[in-house]
Amino acid sequence: MTTEQTPDAALAGQPAAHWTGVAYEALIAYTRARQAEKGYTQPQFWLLRNLSANDISPDGAGMTLTELREAMASYIRPEDDLAAESKVLVERGWLTRDAEDRLLLTEKGEHARVDLARNAPAMRAALHQGISDADYVTTVKVLRQLIRNANGTPA
Repeated sequence: MTTEQTPDAALAGQPAAHWTGVAYEALIAYTRARQAEKGYTQPQFWLLRNLSANDISPDGAGMTLTELREAMASYIRPEDDLAAESKVLVERGWLTRDAEDRLLLTEKGEHARVDLARNAPAMRAALHQGISDADYVTTVKVLRQLIRNANGTPA
């Protein structure tokens, strides 16, 4: 479905699910490619964030892989292998394991998380190029209403 030459009336009749799916895949692919260029993966960044008391973790006490999968259930993709990704982070010295097999963020890992988070504004700026904040907010509001109309719960 092309939109460059499509009249607004025709666009209004196109299925939202198609466009949200295409957008999701394109945005994930873009994000993951930019992260790969910087030497890390999206699941690795999520692991660091979920284990950091300065980010998502409420206490920084560490989590098992099972607990991490549960914590990331709403955004992890089927192809994401947290065991393999965490192994890489342990080898880098960014994570460590305790006696109960919980993964813990190291000081080096916290520094890496902070450094990696600095990439997000540039990615956001590139993705939002040509889109005003007002248009973006309208889009999000429309998507949230579509979710409610489909009996879903907007996050």
